[in-house]
Amino acid sequence: MNPIPVNEILLDGNEKKYLLECIETGWISSEGPFVKQFEEQFAARVGRQYGIAVSNGSVALDTAVVALGIGRGDEVILPTFTIISCAAAIVRAGAIPVVVDCEPHTWNININQIEEKITSRTKAIMVVHIYGLPVDMAPILSLASKYGLQIIEDAAEMHGQTYNGLSCGSFGAISTFSFYPNKHVTTGEGGMLVTDDEELAVRCRSLRNLCFQPQKRFFHEELGWNFRMTNLQAAVGVAQLERLEEFVARKRYIGQRYTELLKDISFLELPIVKTDYAENIYWVYGVVLKDKVPFDAEEAMRRLAQYKIGTRPFFWCMHEQPVFQKMGLFNNVSCPIAERIARRGFYIPSGLAITPEQIKRVASCLREIFS
Repeated sequence: MNPIPVNEILLDGNEKKYLLECIETGWISSEGPFVKQFEEQFAARVGRQYGIAVSNGSVALDTAVVALGIGRGDEVILPTFTIISCAAAIVRAGAIPVVVDCEPHTWNININQIEEKITSRTKAIMVVHIYGLPVDMAPILSLASKYGLQIIEDAAEMHGQTYNGLSCGSFGAISTFSFYPNKHVTTGEGGMLVTDDEELAVRCRSLRNLCFQPQKRFFHEELGWNFRMTNLQAAVGVAQLERLEEFVARKRYIGQRYTELLKDISFLELPIVKTDYAENIYWVYGVVLKDKVPFDAEEAMRRLAQYKIGTRPFFWCMHEQPVFQKMGLFNNVSCPIAERIARRGFYIPSGLAITPEQIKRVASCLREIFS
């Protein structure tokens, strides 16, 4: 019985052709033409004026926070249920992350709890779209306008997703994406910032390139990073972007098929198909064990591993991260919904290359672990 990995990518488009072009021309560094092409095409795809390619999605968040002038003593509101990159970017800038619990069904930030977290020190709301459904943006945009706050939109998992017909990644001051191999568009490692603010775009480009100055390259007035994307990575990204609509349709088929096969298992909470403002894009297919199940996600994943089924746990809450607790952050914070799904949620194989036969086998094995 062959293992079924949690993610398997598709690289059967123009990736080889474009990579060969990089090699034959000698343009393999960040100076190559595919970088600009990828930036322009990706920005246009999400309805933005400017794209700034970087080496991964985590550093895209670091760049966004610093570019917006968020620093020591400032507060940034974000969901507790997210990847650590989000909170880490805030902490590294000297700012204070303020977490909000998530909703039980979309797994996104609970928009009804945001306003009570706003103080005179709040500078931004970091919106993170989780797993397949976008955050309900309209109320957050209204809060940002009311209190004069910036919005950083982490759309890392939302390639091709929309909110009320508008592309995820088109909201707020600046938005970020990741191109890790499990994303709809991958460059191996890589990330992107997109914005409509020309000054902000210039600032991000400077920060990602060691703050070199146009007329005096090795004379530095501030510190930046080497967060550049290579031409090789961008070439893969251009090829992947050409197939985004196909990939979105494939992901939705995977999600639909799993839901059909698993809907009668009384032990599982399945991802919801759609909301009033979006149809699920199923970046991953996540499930949550109902409370009547006598074991947690860790045990469920161990049992599936015996059938050679790959899985991944859900995010662990930011307020429960040991590294932040050692810093004295999040004292006496409780987010019961996020705490529950972090312990009882996991996702099953749902990469773009998964076959219908593999989906059936995963569903069958998932059923077996409850028998």
